Amino acid sequence: MSRLGALFGLTPSAVRVDGARVHLRQPERADWPEWAELRGESRAFLKPWEPSWAHDALTRAAFRRRLARYAADWRDGEAYNFFVCRNEDGKLAGGIGLSQVRRGVAETGSVGYWIGERYARRGYMTEAVALLTGFAFGELGLRRLEAACLPTNIPSRKLLEHVGFRQEGYAREYLCIDGAWQDHLLFGLLSDRR
Repeated sequence: MSRLGALFGLTPSAVRVDGARVHLRQPERADWPEWAELRGESRAFLKPWEPSWAHDALTRAAFRRRLARYAADWRDGEAYNFFVCRNEDGKLAGGIGLSQVRRGVAETGSVGYWIGERYARRGYMTEAVALLTGFAFGELGLRRLEAACLPTNIPSRKLLEHVGFRQEGYAREYLCIDGAWQDHLLFGLLSDRR
C-alpha cells in the first residue's frame, strides 16, 4: 500500500481531489470508451507533444494494461495518475499524473498532463495542475515538483508559470517526443511555492 493509503486508509479508487470546475479521480475500466474517443479525436492535437503512440494505443486491452500499471505504481508509491473530469457534467477532459516519485533525500516527483482538444485553453488543466500540486505537497508530503515541456509548447509553458513553476533549465534531447529526441525546458516548484 502506498504511503498515502497507509496514512489515510484509502484505496486508489477512493481518492478524489475536488476543485471549482474540475476534479481529479482515479481511472476505472468503465472509462475506456470515453477515454478512447477523446484521445482518438485529439490525436493530431496531442501528437506533437507526446511520445509516439503504439499501434494498439486506443484498444481496450491497452487501456487495461495502462490501468494495471497505474495501480501497481500507486501501490508502490512511485506514481499517481488521475483523470481530469469536469464538475458540471462529469465528462473526461484529460489526464494528469505525478510520476518518478522519489523519496528520502529527494522528496520529489514529475508532473505530466494531457488535455483533449475540445477542452483545451479553457482553464481546466491549469486548475488540474494546481489540484495535483496541492495533493503532492499535502497528502504525499513531497517537497519539490518538476515538469518539462517543449520550447515550442507555449500554452504548456504559460500554464506551468501561471501555477507557480519556475523555469530552471534547458535539457538537450531530453525526451523522445513524436518519434524524435527533443530538447525541453525544465521547470520546478517547491512546496513553499518559491
